Amino acid sequence: MVTRKLGLGPNELKLLFTLEKNEKTVFTSTDAHKILRSTDASVKNILYRLRKKRRIDEIEKGKYLLVPAKAGYEGSWSELPLLLAPHLIAPYYIGFWTALNYWGMTEQVPNTVFVATTKRKRDLKYGPTTFEFVTLARRRFFGFVEEQAGGGRFHISSREKTILDCLLYPRYCGGLDEAVKGIWNARDDLDFAKLTSLAARLGVSVVIRRLGYVLEVLSIGSDAAARIASRRFTGFLWLDPLGPRAAPAYSKKYGLAINRTKAELTSWMGY
Repeated sequence: MVTRKLGLGPNELKLLFTLEKNEKTVFTSTDAHKILRSTDASVKNILYRLRKKRRIDEIEKGKYLLVPAKAGYEGSWSELPLLLAPHLIAPYYIGFWTALNYWGMTEQVPNTVFVATTKRKRDLKYGPTTFEFVTLARRRFFGFVEEQAGGGRFHISSREKTILDCLLYPRYCGGLDEAVKGIWNARDDLDFAKLTSLAARLGVSVVIRRLGYVLEVLSIGSDAAARIASRRFTGFLWLDPLGPRAAPAYSKKYGLAINRTKAELTSWMGY
């Protein structure tokens, strides 16, 4: 009676009930083999039928999501991609523009979930969301924390590391303006001593220079800006790597070619 009512065969029910009992909302074809103990062809056919009946979704080849779990996020689809990230690659942490939004450092809601990792992986499209994987050197892969949402856990860059990653690669956070806005919006929550310490650990000169300059432009974190300005920088690096390749001014204090004006970097303040 149950099988007929649900429109599911006994093996389909066995797979779904076992996964739900073990609270395994994301599973692989290997997991299905272990549960069903059947032939490759049989398991493949069962997975195919469950997809046709919309009881599971294929996230990527050989990896599936229980649709009841997806349906349980009605109105909270934004949480689901954060919980899927741990199942897509390891090591990882959610960062850049996605982290800016999570920490309330920007009002922009990107359709892309940016995932930092030490490995290479092609971008992945699932539902309305695109997962973009940003490969970082192992020495730069640090500064993340564990957070919870919807009964699950995920890794995400801390506020301070989010800022530094965005200053390193502004293209993954909507541009330098978004990074500047993020610093301003989080000014009461940022630990500026930790920020400069992590910047030194990151070991990328241009990030330290950009950080000092932005703090001075925003008139916040004066002690941190002063410590950065006390360094001796040689040569000039671009303030905005996405900006025009013409510098109307130079900052000897921070060793930067200023190719974006203060008004441009803070235009969002008028909104």
